[in-house]
Amino acid sequence: MRGMRIAVVGAGGVGGYFGGKLAKAGIDTTFIVRGRTLEALRSRGLRVDSIGGDFHLEQVNATDSPTEKVDAVLLTVKAWQLPEAAANLRPILHEDTIVVPLQNGIDAPEVLAPLVGQQHVAGGLCAIVSFVVEPGHIRHAGADPFLMFGELDNRTSDRATRLLAAMHQAGLTAEIPQDIHRSMWTKFVFITPMSGVGAATRVPLGVWRSMPEPRALAERMIREVVAVANARGVALADEVVAQTMQRYDMLQAESTASLQRDVMEGKPSELEAQLGAVVRLGREAGVPTPVTEVLYHALLPQERAARAI
Repeated sequence: MRGMRIAVVGAGGVGGYFGGKLAKAGIDTTFIVRGRTLEALRSRGLRVDSIGGDFHLEQVNATDSPTEKVDAVLLTVKAWQLPEAAANLRPILHEDTIVVPLQNGIDAPEVLAPLVGQQHVAGGLCAIVSFVVEPGHIRHAGADPFLMFGELDNRTSDRATRLLAAMHQAGLTAEIPQDIHRSMWTKFVFITPMSGVGAATRVPLGVWRSMPEPRALAERMIREVVAVANARGVALADEVVAQTMQRYDMLQAESTASLQRDVMEGKPSELEAQLGAVVRLGREAGVPTPVTEVLYHALLPQERAARAI
């Protein structure tokens, strides 16, 4: 059996790191990128500075117009970029290609299904504190990176098992959880309050977690997201609140969420996919989300300015 062919859409903090690790291990990996990132990857390769060990790939496969069929697609662009990124994927999908979204939001599978076909879409999530230094140069600054993914019906599939094996071959920490939806919501419970409180306070995690007032906001947001998850049939235990706060306390003090960094840099962010989704899904389920709603509304003006809406 031939080796797995993987396409990584995007080469930012997430795609550059995980795709770089796959390519470094000799796995057939193609980056689907454009503009300055494509130019940088073609001319200088990919450089990853990591707390787990730096590496530089002098040559990587990169294109803005992919044509070869692949066995797996890792979508690592921001949530608001998903529709455009997915629109051009159909030519590279064969009948059993698995498409794994790694966005911070919760509804990526629903966004992708009409664009690439429901049969291709899996659930996915990842954790890493990383960012782009410049195109083609990624810095992994915190957290022990990991990935989780799985079929949306939680069945065990050959394609998911093969992708997992490729990730393990690359030395990545990855798993197929028993319930991918529960795992995605657990990640959502973690990232959304960190994003919201960080973007509102504009200080690193180590500052706001040590102050009782913003720390209390984060805890209340966690409880709101848990309540929305439970109302939608995804059972999250009460311990999730304490566990999530503990995870915040274990992160490096200078940590920030990508949404916060985008807001502080005046860029479009994943506000709608994170805080906006909590508010929307809460309303649909009849679950009040007052803290999330206040932060969402407070951040909306800048988000719309960044998008020139």
